[in-house]
Amino acid sequence: MPLSIRALFFAAYRDLLGTPRLDVDLPNGSTVADLVLELRGRGAPFDSLPTEPAVAVNRHYALPSDPLQSGDEVAFIPPVAGG
Repeated sequence: MPLSIRALFFAAYRDLLGTPRLDVDLPNGSTVADLVLELRGRGAPFDSLPTEPAVAVNRHYALPSDPLQSGDEVAFIPPVAGG
């Protein structure tokens, strides 16, 4: 049974992709990196996402190698400039 993941996009990513969220089905055993590859593989504009973006899974920062579970919310956090 595939994993049902909700990808959330904020600020610049939301503007770039034209959507605040997207539901994605992934194979069992998928990781954060697999989700990024799936999204980037959809072509423009998703291929503009970085290969290793900052993400949070269920509101906790996550690594590319972290496993995903069905029902997870994965937030893509754009870089923030400050000064």
